[in-house]
Order: sequence, then C-alpha cells, then structure tokens
Amino acid sequence: MSATVSELMKTPLNAAHRALNAKMVDFGGWDMPVQYPAGILAEHEAVRTKAGLFDVSHMGEIRVKGPGALALVEHLTPNAVSKLAIGQVHYTAFLYENGTFVDDLLVYREAEEEFLLVVNAGNSDKDFAWVQKHAPAFDCTVVNESPATGQIALQGPLAVQILQPLTKTPLDPIGYYFFTHGEVAGVKCLISRTGYTGEDGFELYCAAGDTERLWNAVMAAGTPQGLLPAGLGCRNTLRLECKMALYGHEIDDSIHALEAGLGWIVKLDKGDFIGRDALLAAKAAPAPRKLVGFKTLEKRDIARDHMPVVQGGKQIGFVTSAAPSPTCGINLGLAYVPTELAKTGNRIEIEIRGRAVPAEIIPTPFYKRTK
Repeated sequence: MSATVSELMKTPLNAAHRALNAKMVDFGGWDMPVQYPAGILAEHEAVRTKAGLFDVSHMGEIRVKGPGALALVEHLTPNAVSKLAIGQVHYTAFLYENGTFVDDLLVYREAEEEFLLVVNAGNSDKDFAWVQKHAPAFDCTVVNESPATGQIALQGPLAVQILQPLTKTPLDPIGYYFFTHGEVAGVKCLISRTGYTGEDGFELYCAAGDTERLWNAVMAAGTPQGLLPAGLGCRNTLRLECKMALYGHEIDDSIHALEAGLGWIVKLDKGDFIGRDALLAAKAAPAPRKLVGFKTLEKRDIARDHMPVVQGGKQIGFVTSAAPSPTCGINLGLAYVPTELAKTGNRIEIEIRGRAVPAEIIPTPFYKRTK
C-alpha cells in the first residue's frame, strides 16, 4: 500500500515545487517532482542545450572524520580513496562480501582525515547502518548529516554562465569531479562540479534551511537564459542516455561490479576491501552475462524497465532501464544478456506485452557531450 502524501518525507523545497505546479510522486518514500508544467521533453532539452535545476535534497550525506577515516572508507569501497586529492570526488560503491551492491555513492575528500559520502535517497538509512556497522574497528566518527543538508543540481551547458554572477568563487578553475566551498547568493555551499545528466554543471550542498533561498536565487538568475526546473522524469532519461547506473536497475544486491561494466571503479591492487576476494574470483572466470545497450527496431515498440529479454520463447536476460531517447530520437535501453550474445550489431528480442519484438545491440554510452 503506497504512503499518503502526509506520510511521505519532504525535502526543504516541497512547497516550492507545489508553487510551480509540479506533478508530485512517491519516490522511495519521498514526495518528489516527476515533472513541471513544461513537461519531461522540454526539461530534458533544456538540460542538453541550456540548463535545468533539480532538487536532490533527498540524497543521503554521511560524514566520516578522524585518524581512521581513510582506512574505513578504503575498507568499505573498491575505488582507491587514498589517491583522492583534497577537494576531489570520485564515484564508487559499497559492496557485500560476494561483490554485489549495497549501493553506489560519491566520496568527497574534505581533508586528509575527513570524507563526505553521498548516497542514494532510498538506501540512505541502510547505507548509514552499513558504515556504522564497520566503523568501530577504525578510529573515526560517523555522522548522518542527511536531515540537516539540502542539495540542488544546476545542469547544462549554461551552468557556469548562470551560476558565476551569484558567487565570488571562480567556477572555471573547478575541474570535473572536483569541489570547493564558497557562498552562492549569500548561502554557504559546497560547490561540486558533478552531476547525473552527462552535461556540465554543479551540485550545491547547503544547510537545509537555506535550500529554498538558494533555489529561488538560481531560478531567478537562470530563467531569462532558458533555465527550467527539472524533475525525476528527465533526470532518468538524461542519465540513461549516458549509461549512468541506477540502483535497483543496473545495479543491486544480485549484480556484481564487474558484470555491471563498473570494473573501472574496482582497484583490485589497492589492498583489501569488502568484496575483493569475490571480484578476484569473478575476474578469473568468464562472466556469464553482460550489460549492453540496445534499440528496438520498430518505432512503435517501446521497451520498459524490467521487461524480459527472450530467445525461442525463453527468458535469457532482462531490461534494466529503457525509454524513448529525446536526444537520440530512438527507443533505447540497457539489458543484461548472456555474454556470448553481447556484441554490437547482434539481434535480441524484448518481450513487450506478450510479444517478442526485435532489438539490436548498439554501443554505449548512447550520448556523450562534446567538450
């Protein structure tokens, strides 16, 4: 039974979304905007050509600090945390012992002995419990800062142009996957050059109570330049075009990091971490399945998340995410298929409403911005 609106968790921007007449949905227990009156296609296009502004305050933030902080985060994640410079971010994961996903996350190195871990909203409590469970063996403190933190994401080619007049912090020197601290529109922020859209842009973290002021200032600065508020609907199509993983779709507790195509975040030579032995064994044996990109061959055939991939009437795989692509103009998706079929140009079949429809494996990412 779905929760009533009064039972759903709300970000600090809930009233702002309703004032903009956003269509609100239950997203993992949060009352979130799926789209605004302009619609998903217009929001998607704005992010690709101008800019869009997202509320991502539902994400979880966990701070790890102290002499044992680095050792703990190295133990919990497969990427090489020790190689992060202060002011640098990387993408990584929490893994179970069998190499499958607790969650994926970003690690921010705030100082030699201080890290900010940004995790998915739906997994936030589980992730905090996971970090707490392993922390006692390390000399550090672990604090769940999620309730006290707001976050908005300004994404698109005009992001610098819109944001720079609002801050004295020079934005051009901030590299991709780097961050700094400064004020934006008088609000103290962590200014991070990251995002989940494949475009240039910034994620701005601030105190929860300052989020609405920050949102309103960025909207006012950007609207004359074509900035649109953007919801979960276009966030999904944007990340899908760029083959960015979504927990519960491309990754979960039944899928290990190597078969998910995320071997690049697994540094097996860095020393021990949770899941390393399982991934070493997986690397030594051929993977039985692989994540591939596909397009359906008929325009009327639109695959959707979790549909079966079939061959001769039997299921041989499954779609993880799929949608019509506004940028590419085709119906595309991602799917796990047997490794022997996972070659570009190969034909597969997707079962859509009881009908096996033809699809072709195509290269990924489907979209990559020109820099």
